[in-house]
Amino acid sequence: MKRSVLLGLFVTASMLASPSFAGNTEDLCQVNLQTIANAKAQILTPEMQSRVEASVQQAKAYQAMNTKEGTEKCIAETTQTIQEIQKANKDSKG
Repeated sequence: MKRSVLLGLFVTASMLASPSFAGNTEDLCQVNLQTIANAKAQILTPEMQSRVEASVQQAKAYQAMNTKEGTEKCIAETTQTIQEIQKANKDSKG
């Protein structure tokens, strides 16, 4: 299978799981972190790997705050990272 197909499956699974966690945003943060962990194998460049790792560390720091604001920042950080991974994989195909 192509890398982009695998990444698409991970992202799709994450998005499908998201509505079931709509009442608990902490879970969405964790789901996004897991989606990123699953997609790490698809990241081709060392530069992108470094950016993703830094983003994950920041998201985990937000998550560790155990506040609504921290959770929202974690979700925003991880969502942006997922989008960057998707874009990088799409660009590497074309």
